[in-house]
Amino acid sequence: MFTTYNEALEWIHARLRLGIKPGLARMEWMMEKLGNPELKMKTVHIGGTNGKGSTVTFLRSILEAGGYSVGTFTSPYIEQFNERISVNGKPISDEEVLELTNVIQPLADELEETELGGPTEFEVITAMSFYYFANLNQVDIVLYEVGLGGRFDSTNIIHPIASVITNIGLDHTNILGHSYEEIAFEKAGIIKEGIPTFTAVKNANAIKVIKEQAEKKHAPLYRLNQEFSITSHSPQTRGELFTLISDNQTLQQLEISMIGQHQTENAAVAVMAAQSINLHEEFSITESAIRTGLKTAYWPGRFEILSKSPEVIIDGAHNDEGISALVHELSTRYSNNNIHIVFAALKDKKLDEMIAQLDQVADEISFVSFDFPRAAEAIDLFSLSHSKNKVIGEKWDSHLAKLIQRLQPESVLVVTGSLYFISEVKPYLCEFLKNNAISL
Repeated sequence: MFTTYNEALEWIHARLRLGIKPGLARMEWMMEKLGNPELKMKTVHIGGTNGKGSTVTFLRSILEAGGYSVGTFTSPYIEQFNERISVNGKPISDEEVLELTNVIQPLADELEETELGGPTEFEVITAMSFYYFANLNQVDIVLYEVGLGGRFDSTNIIHPIASVITNIGLDHTNILGHSYEEIAFEKAGIIKEGIPTFTAVKNANAIKVIKEQAEKKHAPLYRLNQEFSITSHSPQTRGELFTLISDNQTLQQLEISMIGQHQTENAAVAVMAAQSINLHEEFSITESAIRTGLKTAYWPGRFEILSKSPEVIIDGAHNDEGISALVHELSTRYSNNNIHIVFAALKDKKLDEMIAQLDQVADEISFVSFDFPRAAEAIDLFSLSHSKNKVIGEKWDSHLAKLIQRLQPESVLVVTGSLYFISEVKPYLCEFLKNNAISL
């Protein structure tokens, strides 16, 4: 029995030592012990390589604007651990985390003694979320973000009313496979019998696999650039403007506050899922709720502008596809600026390809490391860069402070890479900018 929040958190994080253990048997074991809470709620399942968190946010915001209480389960966190389990965007309390941990910990100990072995950190947190939304705070609907892959992900024991696959890239190849087809098969594992599925996947080989799996499950499939499409896209100073065309209707001049062309695709998928929920479930989601929800949706760490003078941006571009989206936006929006990039990443990513893209757009680039078991060393990142203006930052916090203090008016500082890195950087930068009275 834990008596403090910090004790509970230490126990949860200590389970990182178990690594990643794909499979559903441990989750099914725990759920049976708890009375199958995962079956006592309405859920939407959201998977994909990039864009899961943003899509969760768009859909949550739309449902909230429609007057519904919405639970979310997301990972990783940006500002505090508790945000992984949230209601209407508000993280659960420290007291609730403590209560949930005391429910799950005895089960974890009992499971450890079986042939299945102990649950991982992610499995423990997933189990906590199921118990929370079924027993402690029953909401109208819960949006579950896949942790890794889909088919064997801990969340894949739910029976959702809609499934979403945002996009597919070559990430986590050591676990999910080395081709778009192999990864698509794992992602498509969240498709359930007869349940409508919405996807923004564009790779032809990947979409073919998803289509095959949807047909096997008799699941209606709605694809970007097929059953729905985006037109009239126009970047705005603080967001994007676009029109969404589907078989049912055309929604013109939809506005989002999150920056990036890729965010219009995430928003479009969220709208399609919301319309399906409106059509097939006991929900009433108006066009007004869709427009309000899209415009007010906010997700930290995704091309987030922390300061305008000087311009400071953080972006959790943690894989090749994320870097591509970031580079596209920097090329589009800051072509006349001096761009300084600070980059840190996990060592199991396609670092050479990611850094090659950053080299193309950065006038200067710094490489740093951070305190995380899988973090790449700054010197290793530095050696992969071909930039003529590259440096190593020995300590990322003091390095950032020096960079900001010498930024010129025409310069923009972009801090990017691992979301675990961004979660450390954001609170530090916000405090630094505030203490130095830098314009937000």
